Amino acid sequence: MSAGTIIVIVVVLVLLAVVAAVVSMRIGRRTTERSVHGAEYDRLAGEIGPRKAQAEFAKRRQRVDGLGIKSLSDERRAAYTGQWDIAQEQFVDNPAQSVRAAAAMIAAVTADRGYEVSDHEQLLTDLSVYHGRYLDGYRQARTTAARAGQASTEALRRALISYRVLFFDLLGPAGAAGQDRGQTPPELAPATAKVPGQRPWQQVTQGRHPKTRRQEDADDVPVARS
Repeated sequence: MSAGTIIVIVVVLVLLAVVAAVVSMRIGRRTTERSVHGAEYDRLAGEIGPRKAQAEFAKRRQRVDGLGIKSLSDERRAAYTGQWDIAQEQFVDNPAQSVRAAAAMIAAVTADRGYEVSDHEQLLTDLSVYHGRYLDGYRQARTTAARAGQASTEALRRALISYRVLFFDLLGPAGAAGQDRGQTPPELAPATAKVPGQRPWQQVTQGRHPKTRRQEDADDVPVARS
């Protein structure tokens, strides 16, 4: 094998290594974007392409970082958690009111942390930076809450759970630079694990609500024929 051939092979191998590194870096960046922004990134990437989506989220991140988003004090977090418990417990007797209270509390927390809440579409764009994983559920919950008087108990239960995950994510401490990192907080554990000796309102997070089950059971009872 001539020296020239060896040089060509080495050059090709180096180029292949560079291409592989670039591809790997891009895949890693996209994976990171998806893990932080969730369906928000996938939706935008599907509309304008991954590269433009990354640029758009970089632009959004720059804006949000300029808002001066702050962490809540332990006292404020404890107060909000207590208020949430009260709102959630209302679900047993008044599901619609419970969901409305949950929506109001999310609005209060976002404002308290420093997000601009006067323009709801802009707020959703800002939340997509560090809370994007929960926005699909949040949008669906808002749709349900808007017709809370007509929504089924099961739909309201799902809305409350969607509000809950975003609410506790917003309560979480900010990162080192005063930025949310979208980490699921320990307070959410009861929503995914069965807890012995639950109080009735905690069943909201465990399958269908009792009222829903009773209604479904009634619907399944055959009508007696005369």
